[in-house]
Amino acid sequence: MDTGNINGHYHDSHIEIEISKNKEQRTKTKDKRNKMQANQQHIPHSAPSPSEKAGVRRIVILGAGESGTGAAILAQKEGFDVFVSDLSVIADKYKAELNTLNIPFEEQQHTEDLILNASEIIKSPGIPDKAAIIKKINEKGIPVISEIEFAGRYTNAKMICITGSNGKTTTTMLTYHILKNAGLNVGLAGNIGFSFARQVARESFDCYVLEISSFMLDDMFAFRADIAILLNITPDHLDRYNYQMENYVASKFRIIQNQNAQDHFIYCDDDPEILKVLASADIKAQKHPFSIVHEPSNGAFLNNNNLQINLTNTQPFDMTIQDLALQGKHNVYNSMASGIVSKVLEIRNETIRESMCNFKNIEHRLEHVANISGISFINDSKATNVNSTWYALESINTDIVLIMGGVDKGNDYSMLLDLVRSKVKAIVCLGKDNKAIHDAFEDEVEVIVNTFSASEAAEVAYHLAKKGNTVLLSPACSSFDLFKNYEDRGNQFKAAVKEL
Repeated sequence: MDTGNINGHYHDSHIEIEISKNKEQRTKTKDKRNKMQANQQHIPHSAPSPSEKAGVRRIVILGAGESGTGAAILAQKEGFDVFVSDLSVIADKYKAELNTLNIPFEEQQHTEDLILNASEIIKSPGIPDKAAIIKKINEKGIPVISEIEFAGRYTNAKMICITGSNGKTTTTMLTYHILKNAGLNVGLAGNIGFSFARQVARESFDCYVLEISSFMLDDMFAFRADIAILLNITPDHLDRYNYQMENYVASKFRIIQNQNAQDHFIYCDDDPEILKVLASADIKAQKHPFSIVHEPSNGAFLNNNNLQINLTNTQPFDMTIQDLALQGKHNVYNSMASGIVSKVLEIRNETIRESMCNFKNIEHRLEHVANISGISFINDSKATNVNSTWYALESINTDIVLIMGGVDKGNDYSMLLDLVRSKVKAIVCLGKDNKAIHDAFEDEVEVIVNTFSASEAAEVAYHLAKKGNTVLLSPACSSFDLFKNYEDRGNQFKAAVKEL
């Protein structure tokens, strides 16, 4: 299936934040914006391809979701001969856009004669390299790039790029929230919101906050992040990396490729996979580590439940973690990363503190659904890997009935054992094949039940839970066996809870 991102589509998240009309604040914002633009001039974020330099200008786009359609809009604006091909049915809204713009496309097929004559291919991140059409493209030696790589050629905006196995979306949204509150002219893109290419074609932002997946990074080559954030690296999507962890780690570290001494690299100093690479890596950017177990220099740390940020040549920042809108250890890390970005951009401490207090988390990430008969129901459907489920279990302080399961991507559930022993009283499996879950936990919990729909899972969990317990949907697996995507899974769960 050709998809707009790794989950099949982009989030429709468009935030409107009221910005102060205070005259002094507007003046400060304008000065800061002028300073940012002055620092950005003549610094391209992606280099033109050799074929483009040679005057060959046929672009073929594989995948007609938000990413592909946005790339087609930008390619047409830049004067390319554009063709869009999708092996699946194209959503009506994207077909209408392509028709309106007279951009030729096909669906439910890949016509090789119309694809293999391209000077360059823009590939949806959801299409694996083992796909038949990609193999033929590679045999022809046609360059394959991502929408992010392509769009980066046509903007001088500052790039704030966030990746990691867990917490990307939350950190991206929080960073965007802080920057908007500070009055910056900022766009939100990547794996969230409208596509980066669409916004480069039609908007004029001074900076972008981009959520970047490993699949996107794999097809990025000349793109350069002004500020790169690497939150963590834990096993995920290993089926796309020949089940080799080192391949996945290398993909994540592409976030810092092409950075120079004027750029910034923000990373978790408690993550063993990151530290393993950094022990021998030549990092050209300015480094800003964050940690909750020690005090790194030029970064962020915890001091007696105070989040502190001390960067060279900036005013120190601190706030108590009890005041953070996002609670839980994993969200302290996310807040540290966003806070460092804000300090690098010289945003006022008062604005950072206020924004971290009033931020509202994304749908399907530890989302409170309802409280029924004293039982709390939480939707964490976005937890599509084991590490995300670990974070969810860690953040809850009651006994838990855990709903988990789906498409197992070679999961190792051993990291959940201690938390399951101490907190989980029953597991409700939601998926077609639950053998791996039974094998991992049958000696740890008294009850493991198989279910095959969100409504059945919610009802069974409700009957297993007692007053004061939490029913937590945190699957640790992809959703594609029973649902369209994790949003569909979460929405069906929420609807089922409301019917209890």
